[in-house]
Amino acid sequence: MLPFAVGRGEEGCDIFSGRWVRDEESRPLYNESDCPYLLPQQTCLAHGRPEKDYLYWKWQPHGCSIPGFNASLMLESLRGKRMMFAGDSLSRGHFSSMVCLLQKIIPQDAKSFEEIGQRTIFTAKEYNATVEFYWTPLLLESNADNPLKHRVDDRIVRKGSIDKHAQHWKGVHILVLHTYLWWFKDEYFKILLKGSFEDEMKETTYVLSEDAYRMGLGSMLKWVNENIDPKQTRVFFTGMSPTHGMSVEWGGDRNGNCFNQTSMIQDLNYKGPKSWEKTLRVIDEVLSESKGVVITYLNITKLSNYRKDGHTSIYKKQWGALTPEQLADPVTYADCIHWCLPGVQDTWNELLFAKLFYP
Repeated sequence: MLPFAVGRGEEGCDIFSGRWVRDEESRPLYNESDCPYLLPQQTCLAHGRPEKDYLYWKWQPHGCSIPGFNASLMLESLRGKRMMFAGDSLSRGHFSSMVCLLQKIIPQDAKSFEEIGQRTIFTAKEYNATVEFYWTPLLLESNADNPLKHRVDDRIVRKGSIDKHAQHWKGVHILVLHTYLWWFKDEYFKILLKGSFEDEMKETTYVLSEDAYRMGLGSMLKWVNENIDPKQTRVFFTGMSPTHGMSVEWGGDRNGNCFNQTSMIQDLNYKGPKSWEKTLRVIDEVLSESKGVVITYLNITKLSNYRKDGHTSIYKKQWGALTPEQLADPVTYADCIHWCLPGVQDTWNELLFAKLFYP
């Protein structure tokens, strides 16, 4: 029996294959205004989103069901333990969702929230339990490791350098890893072979982004196999989080994106752009090589793919001042990467919950 398991999932049930169904009774799982731990980049209603339709959808797998998220079971199972989400800002959203789902049943004086360097830590004091986020957008050591100061444009990773971050994952009982978007900004990716990131004389090379990604995931897998005790720890890998930056991909306007999208994609066969196939293949290939420690693949790509309506779009705190040109044309600054909370990422946690307790 895997750690944390309390039962078995339904035989032959793929919980990642299904459809979204309307549910105004149990959704949203918490209110945006009731969770003080959300970032201003996640709170769409507070930033003027005019409609709430995106909140009332539940994921329904084909031919089977998933258990509802049970916060008290989750907290009881975490008693004296640590859960950690490690990755980029999408991972941060996944973490925020989990904290919001748990915190609502914890009294005000029995919880705390602090940021220390790369870690953000939520503590449920009466359970002696922590849910943590660790900023590492590429999992490997990179020049983007400072959570407050990093640029997607000029990123470099040091080859095979996962230990710098992974040493902080030791002793964690539920580890949720994610990396994707930062590898695929361009066709080629810069790798540091010798020297430091600041060095003028550093030795670097360029490789195809999908090969760099394969190397990164391979390092992750090797570290997990060598350092994780499967009797103590469950490891999850959250799959590719879809972006909706070009509405022409789902048969929409040639110049549009997720801005003003208030309904989801209805075509159940919609797979996103062809370029994603390679990425998904890399994830499948690497995870299928997992020998000793089973990494549970949270394959959230397909279900999130339908949800062009779930992104923060323009309804978030902006990182900097917008120009008059941008303000005149919201499509130019709509964020079609990150998700409103509550929203799609709560479903990721319902599926994580299902795989954790009913594998």
